[in-house]
Amino acid sequence: MLNQLEKSRNIHKTYFAEIERFYRFAIPGDMRILELGCHTGRLLASLHPSRGLGLDIRKECITAAREIHRDMHNLEFVAGDAHCFDWADTAPFDYIILSDLTPLLDDVQKVFEHLMPVCTARTRIILNLHNNLWQPFLKLASLLGLRTRHKHINWLSTHDIDNLLYLAGYESITYGTRLLLPFHIPLVTSFFNRFLAKLPVIRHLCLICYIIARKAPENTNIPDRPEHTVSIVIPTRNEKGTIRDIFERTPRMGRWTELIFIDGRSTDGTIQEIESGIRHYSSDWHRAVLLHQNGTGKGQAVRQAFEICRGDILMILDSDLTMPPEDLPKYYRAISENRGEFINGSRLVYPMDKLAMRFLNMLANKIFAVLFTWLLDQPVKDTLCGTKVLRRDDYLKIAASRRYFGDFDPFGDFDLLFGASKLNLKIIDLPIRYRERVYGDIKIERWRHGWLLVRMCVIAFKKLKLS
Repeated sequence: MLNQLEKSRNIHKTYFAEIERFYRFAIPGDMRILELGCHTGRLLASLHPSRGLGLDIRKECITAAREIHRDMHNLEFVAGDAHCFDWADTAPFDYIILSDLTPLLDDVQKVFEHLMPVCTARTRIILNLHNNLWQPFLKLASLLGLRTRHKHINWLSTHDIDNLLYLAGYESITYGTRLLLPFHIPLVTSFFNRFLAKLPVIRHLCLICYIIARKAPENTNIPDRPEHTVSIVIPTRNEKGTIRDIFERTPRMGRWTELIFIDGRSTDGTIQEIESGIRHYSSDWHRAVLLHQNGTGKGQAVRQAFEICRGDILMILDSDLTMPPEDLPKYYRAISENRGEFINGSRLVYPMDKLAMRFLNMLANKIFAVLFTWLLDQPVKDTLCGTKVLRRDDYLKIAASRRYFGDFDPFGDFDLLFGASKLNLKIIDLPIRYRERVYGDIKIERWRHGWLLVRMCVIAFKKLKLS
């Protein structure tokens, strides 16, 4: 029986290797994972969960899975129907995976709805299915005995799945495709699946489609404090003329708000102005702190400041105030209501002040927005807006996995965006009205920093697309 169950896996090694590679990339180790339709448990075991539960309606699969993984005490395999399994005494999971299962379900929406008791606001549902363009080839493979034949198959598109998730109370975070050539030809298969399969247009021909989703905000019961605490990080370098406005115009949010200034060796009196503001306005804030940057670049400054933040929501505010601080409560509401998990400011929606951004800079921003939307598989309209907001516990996870991308980003924006994408956080663009700078000089060097942006696109392609 075991040999029969493993026969398909041995025939289609390239396919199953790609499935495992994808899930290992999408799911960090040591997570609580539920797999529906676990077959013999090979995929679940490869993800090294802290706690893994495999459910399959076929008792022979569960028997085989228990035999194969009998020495792995973190894994449990149970026979049951995903449509009606009793989750009453089951703790929630970090990830729920359905690999090639949705085509076999009688009622996909019912299964999604039935998973609600084991989902939290932070749970991710990940599923993969076959691209409908491959339907004729897969049917032929079944007729030739090269693929398991099933009496009833749901040929669902990613749009169908997206709609069923929505009807069941979830929302999709990201979509993607993988595997252009599902059999092994030395050198050729690697080139097709690692490179060609990632390119625009061509990627829509891939065999595997996947979706990553979470509970929709209106269906989440976030077990956090009723009011959050907020840390606002403000990098400064020669911004003396806006410091008093930061103290006077920045709203207080949540249970308390703190201001963390970090200065990059200002020479125009900015430091003295911050110190004066702290003496004069400190009673208005939970605390106001001035740090002196011990490195270079805004990215390093933000990371240094985040290390001492005490709030459970972290915000970045550019000290030039081209993003009005009065708009920060919009970010607070978006993240505290779980509308998104990484709130990214966007300057390119509303009309901006006439001299706020030079034409070539705007053009470059729009080009890079298109590139990064493709690279991250989530819409990002403005990658370089300085205002970004996320939860502190998510930032700590990004920092812990920073070595995956390396220390490459002097701006700090891409370090956070790439990390948020790798963690499957829901990225939301929040439009703001971009104002003209009223003091000091712009810090962006168009050509040198433009080249750095190109380099970051290459890094993102290698780490997110060729992984």
